[in-house]
Amino acid sequence: MTALELQQHEAGDAREPVLDPVDRVSELCFGLFMALTFVGAVSAATSAPTSQNPHKVLFWTALGCNLAWGLADAVMFLVRTLTNRGRRITLAGAVRDERDPARGVELLRAELSAVLRGLVSDKELEAIRARLAQVQQLPEKPALTGRDYRGAVAIFILVVLGTFPVALPFILIEATPPALLVSRVLTMVMLFICGLALGRHTGSGGWKTGLGMVVLGCVLTAAIIALGG
Repeated sequence: MTALELQQHEAGDAREPVLDPVDRVSELCFGLFMALTFVGAVSAATSAPTSQNPHKVLFWTALGCNLAWGLADAVMFLVRTLTNRGRRITLAGAVRDERDPARGVELLRAELSAVLRGLVSDKELEAIRARLAQVQQLPEKPALTGRDYRGAVAIFILVVLGTFPVALPFILIEATPPALLVSRVLTMVMLFICGLALGRHTGSGGWKTGLGMVVLGCVLTAAIIALGG
């Protein structure tokens, strides 16, 4: 295995976080929860008689929350990708330079999850160790590729567009209370859809997971209202 092959293998692995539906749906749900929280908090702040155009304040606050979370999610994706890639390079170097084959296998096994540790044999790990031992040169440091940046942009767009309907009622409905109600209902609907998709993908039951997300959203909304939101 050459350094170029290792980089290509890492580039292939880096595609998974962008396409993994569990991560994307989970982050979308978290964005919806954040928007729900921010809208509730700002609704309390704009309920005073001196507030000017509170519905517009709520719109820009919810939209700003969505943009901020989308940006943070995209940046953290790049950070996670770079960190994981660097960790792989470090592990590959440690296994390659380890003179004791048994110790090299232990290093590889330590990186496996608890579930995989019982499924992968030492013989299989030894085959991986032997391949790494033949690597002549490893990348000096991890680097981001164009695909990584495109993935970050895609995550930003997904989160922003996915949570934008939560903010839309505040610009379409003049009165703040109905806009808040519509926004929260839309949030619950979207949470149900996200839970449905997540449940079907994980095999835990689409309707069950969807309703669970709605219940969680209702509990969060009740807590916000109890706190004055």
